[in-house]
Amino acid sequence: MSTPIPKPPGVPLLGNISDVDPANTWVSLQKLWEKYGEIFKISVLGQQIVFVGSVALCEELCDEKRFRKYVGGPIVEIRNAVHASLFTAFADEPIWDVHHRILAPQLTPTTVADHFTEVRDCAAELTAKWRGMSSGASVSTMGELNRLDMETTTLSFYGRKLNGLTGPEHPMIKAMDGATSEAMKRPTRPKVLNWLFHQSRFQKDCKTMRQYAAECLEYRKANPTDRKDMLYTMMNAKDPETGKSLDEKQIIDEIVTMPIGSSTAPCVIASAIYYLLQNPSCITKAREEINSVIGDYEFTHIHLDSLPYCAGIVRETLRLSAAAPGFNIEPLPETQGPVLLGGGKYQVPAKQTVIIVLHGVNRDPAVFEEPEAFKPERMVGEAYEKLPEGAKKWFGNGKRVCIGRNYAWMWNMITLVTLLKDVDFEMADPGYRLKQDGWFNLRPVGFDVKVKPRVK
Repeated sequence: MSTPIPKPPGVPLLGNISDVDPANTWVSLQKLWEKYGEIFKISVLGQQIVFVGSVALCEELCDEKRFRKYVGGPIVEIRNAVHASLFTAFADEPIWDVHHRILAPQLTPTTVADHFTEVRDCAAELTAKWRGMSSGASVSTMGELNRLDMETTTLSFYGRKLNGLTGPEHPMIKAMDGATSEAMKRPTRPKVLNWLFHQSRFQKDCKTMRQYAAECLEYRKANPTDRKDMLYTMMNAKDPETGKSLDEKQIIDEIVTMPIGSSTAPCVIASAIYYLLQNPSCITKAREEINSVIGDYEFTHIHLDSLPYCAGIVRETLRLSAAAPGFNIEPLPETQGPVLLGGGKYQVPAKQTVIIVLHGVNRDPAVFEEPEAFKPERMVGEAYEKLPEGAKKWFGNGKRVCIGRNYAWMWNMITLVTLLKDVDFEMADPGYRLKQDGWFNLRPVGFDVKVKPRVK
């Protein structure tokens, strides 16, 4: 006999609507995981959702012979901006396969390596800006790293330099935050309230994002180049199976999609700075490794594979921060009857949506000793290789795994190493303790640091 899935008490009709704060959904789910453990469910406006927060159940749900990505809720809402893109296409939309076959070759480890110099130089441009600031000046980690992400993504993928590390913030950054925030909140409200009170702002943000994409496209048309980058591929490549290519509307969809996906990377590095300042011995070890491997030479792509401790910092930050906080799963459509989980311990309906809460998965005490401790060494070498696959789902899973994961990994490594090489940090507020919020990502809130040139 199966074990009932725990559920917080609710109220008639509205269910558990008060248990999830629409303005900070993922932190609400963290609190429910802390109370109920590896699996729990809620009901909101008549819809039941099951959440999973253990490595074993996560690994089981990632079996693509039984389950697939579920596109619903906030992801459906953001289709207002990107339609059927790589991130938002439904499982039965053949356009996903066409787009994936066209774009995936631009995101292999080999092809993203071609952008190493651009990413490194943008990161160095940021640290040069910081080194030129007055002594003791403080910066917003998320504000500065969001600028860096937008600068590098636009340059690497679309060949356009925004020069956005200084001056007014590019409007795309605010529009992404506004649109993804609203996409998270819309499923929790009656449709009439969305239309009456929130539609205008949502449409404005979606329009701003598409305007950014249109400007990237028009810039390329006005400035022809021999770059064979992502935008070139979007404009010229054909699907090898169907012969189809992307039309202009679909190109704009995918141009918008890439920065939405890459927005998790600044959350990772901002979180890494926090964890490192809380654990200064880790900074010492990382800098010893950087000094040994790179020294006074130019930082090149070949160095990346020789920085295992820095890689451990990135992985351990991905674990603790859950910067990409979760993903949605559903049983395959041909599934009959209740679905058994945990060797029959639990059962859910055949059409049940399940959301994997990575904050819980990444802190599973059955896998991670001292799960709240920041220990990069557990993410290095044999210790990392021995971890179960369900403990490494920071970029999603299977067919619908994050297509940009190789670029994101390189960006995180380059940015972390460049910051540790070039500048020293200290807390602007020594009493600050990590607070998070976010929509399609999880980021530190109100985390400012003082920066100064590193004394070597």
